[in-house]
Amino acid sequence: MSIGLLSLIILILAAFGYFIGKARAVAQVSGDIRKLHSLPPFYGRITALMTAVPAFLLVIAWLLVEPLVLETHALSLIDLAEVPQGQSADLVMSDVRRVAAGLDLLQARGTDVAPLLADAAGLKAALNEGGIVLQNEPTPSTLAASLALREAGAASRLGMVVLALALSLTGLGFGLRRIKPAFRARNATERFAMWLLMGCSLLAVLTTVGIVGSLLVESIHFFRLYPITDFLFSTDWSPKFGGGGSLGILPLLWGTLYVSAIALLVAVPIGLLSAIYLAEYASRATRSWVKPAIEILAGIPTIVYGLFALVTVGPLLRDYFAQPLGLGNSSSSVLTAGLVMGIMVIPFVSSLSDDIINAVPQSLRDGSLGLGATPSETVRQVVLPAALPGIVGAVLLAASRAIGETMIVVMGAGAAAKLSLNPLEAMTTVTVKIVSQLTGDTEFASPETLVAFALGLTLFTLTLGLNVIALVIVRKYREQYE
Repeated sequence: MSIGLLSLIILILAAFGYFIGKARAVAQVSGDIRKLHSLPPFYGRITALMTAVPAFLLVIAWLLVEPLVLETHALSLIDLAEVPQGQSADLVMSDVRRVAAGLDLLQARGTDVAPLLADAAGLKAALNEGGIVLQNEPTPSTLAASLALREAGAASRLGMVVLALALSLTGLGFGLRRIKPAFRARNATERFAMWLLMGCSLLAVLTTVGIVGSLLVESIHFFRLYPITDFLFSTDWSPKFGGGGSLGILPLLWGTLYVSAIALLVAVPIGLLSAIYLAEYASRATRSWVKPAIEILAGIPTIVYGLFALVTVGPLLRDYFAQPLGLGNSSSSVLTAGLVMGIMVIPFVSSLSDDIINAVPQSLRDGSLGLGATPSETVRQVVLPAALPGIVGAVLLAASRAIGETMIVVMGAGAAAKLSLNPLEAMTTVTVKIVSQLTGDTEFASPETLVAFALGLTLFTLTLGLNVIALVIVRKYREQYE
């Protein structure tokens, strides 16, 4: 049974519990709901919550733990003597997972896999035809581990379905037994909802801790293999799988900051001035179509922006600026990526700043106008300072979005890691190199692969620094208006 079908069954049981719980509460007082402690819908809600929430929590926990347990068992079945020299356990398990998935695919297509299990070359060819590429022919222990992984996965999935449905039915029965006129269903629903919301908040915090922890662990592993001083202060980025490469972050960091700065130079003035016009000067009719038109920019896929940079903006800058001025011959440049990225993040500045400016109390405007200030003076000296904390947050969001962009940089700025002040030269960013270092079948034991985690940790630290700076600015100016 698929996860989607299981979830649908649990939701149907929860809906059934809602209507039955509500009807049961009314039936126990013979229709006189004044004798109930809570309104009938609360009895249905607590029954539905007890039916669905524990079952879904079990499914989520099961899906998180299942891969670790199954793959550990499968890895124990592999004969290390059959593993090619220098190949890590991650690559071995990658082959095991591919073989297991390929066998499932072949069976789904009606192929008899029994003869293929005795013919490693034939199995590899069949899997390659099915779109599953194997680097090496499956060894006997790899096949054994793949079969064990399939069998254990099927048994585990069946056990999860049975336990989840049993827990859901148990919750349904327990919820219905608790329904009595004196049962404080409203209080129980509120408590259940509070714990559920608290759990979601805790999950968000734990997710952040997990992300930071994974980056730290792999980054420490990287710095054990590669000197941290060379990573932080070297101006050469030339990775070579197999050793002998240079992994200095400075060219990547410079490209990231350069592209992001150009993007913000485009987005912040246009977005902020658009927000001021929409909030303070535009009529309601004008605002009703201008604001949605600006927000459409945020819904355009980044690959479309990348194509726009590659086909239109890049050649335009090359033909009319770079070549006539003798500053370059490539259509890929920092300026190309920065301009297109700036257009993309305009809605982040405009929409948020517009909402923040509209939230400034009208009494501040009325007081300024009453003292004789003009509308432009009111905006400049009263509204904007009062809205400054929120505007700083909007700019910070735009900066974070620009720093983390990849596709526009790949298609607009190129992939050359260099230190240059010329905005019409091709450069690259940290995010582009994270993708390139982790693309394909890579072994997570070499510095050239592990450097991606160090780059990710650098981006995280950079974003954290922006947040700290923004917090200082917000607190400084907020004290003047509170």
